[in-house]
Amino acid sequence: MAIIRWDPFREMTQVQNQFNRLVDQVWGGRQESWLPAVDVFDKKDAVVLKAELAGMDPDDIEIEVEDNVLTIKGERKFEEKVEDERYYRVERRFGSFQRALALPQGVKADEIQAGYEDGILTVTVPKVEEEKPKRIEVKAKKTVETTAAGSED
Repeated sequence: MAIIRWDPFREMTQVQNQFNRLVDQVWGGRQESWLPAVDVFDKKDAVVLKAELAGMDPDDIEIEVEDNVLTIKGERKFEEKVEDERYYRVERRFGSFQRALALPQGVKADEIQAGYEDGILTVTVPKVEEEKPKRIEVKAKKTVETTAAGSED
């Protein structure tokens, strides 16, 4: 029997996709929204999230943590139209987005750091240091053996 590691991030993505399908069925399709691609990986001392947010102004990105859920919100704005401009095709996605990812247990949510470089948002969530086993010395009380003082003839 194989041991399978539980990945809470994958399950959150699956729940979000199922919710999006439900919304599509009820309201007749999705609006022109988009979700950035996100990679989440585990390092020795932190969980790291990288999101593709090319073309965004870092001031348009919000990161919040509540109840051990990391939420990234933002808006990629459509470039200003230039006069006499005629599009043949517009494939880039614009508009607002929101991603919510459950953080694993054992992280320091109050020490999260985020950076934005070359269109990639990097969020680093430090892990709590694992408690190392502490060796406890067992002290034994020494007893003095006494023998009955008797005389042998």
